[in-house]
Amino acid sequence: MFTGLVETIGTVTSLEPLDTSASGGGGTSLTIGNCAEILGDAHLGDSISVNGTCLTVTAFGKDWFKVGVAPETLRRTNLGSLQTNSKVNLERAVSSETRMGGHFVQGHVDTTAKILSVTPDGNALTFRLQPKDKSILRYVVEKGFITLDGASLTITKVVDGEDGYWEVMLIAYTQEKIVTAAKKPGDDVNVEIDMVGKYVEKSVQAYFSQNTGGDFTVLERMVAKLVDEKLKQAKAI
Repeated sequence: MFTGLVETIGTVTSLEPLDTSASGGGGTSLTIGNCAEILGDAHLGDSISVNGTCLTVTAFGKDWFKVGVAPETLRRTNLGSLQTNSKVNLERAVSSETRMGGHFVQGHVDTTAKILSVTPDGNALTFRLQPKDKSILRYVVEKGFITLDGASLTITKVVDGEDGYWEVMLIAYTQEKIVTAAKKPGDDVNVEIDMVGKYVEKSVQAYFSQNTGGDFTVLERMVAKLVDEKLKQAKAI
């Protein structure tokens, strides 16, 4: 479990193919350096978020650590595009003393999103992003949380539909602390949606399956009724 508050930016120092035999399983071994500040309490088997992906420490030194990246992870994330000297966001798993300044982040990437535009707004930057998997847009809500490359950010705008997208704003301080700020239109970022939305959806589906036999038109009628009541109240004002 993580908070989405990036602790430091590391540098990829080497990428090595893993053994593709039955015992090895394929994938890539990443060595990440320039990150001594997060390794003072490191142990083999610890979890570290690398660009929002929860990975297991297989070896480490004073200012470097190594992780294995499975083929499934390479398919679902942007880690497969990393090269030597690439910069990555890093965060250790939470401890009992950690302040929850971000939100609950699992380090399980749902999809990637392409940056459509980067627009300056004073000393801030507004990023517009479009997900590869459009189905996740149903979980993306304005002023809600989203994790991009491991950083907990607040959604400032959402547009649904086939060409749907969302926007986030990076203040000057955040721009200095995460690798995403240096990315350009066309680049990909790892996306993890707020897990709360998934649990709520599953709970509602289970409730209506048990109580209506799976007839979700009941839910639609309830929502339509609430919307009509709100519209009538607005007209009365």
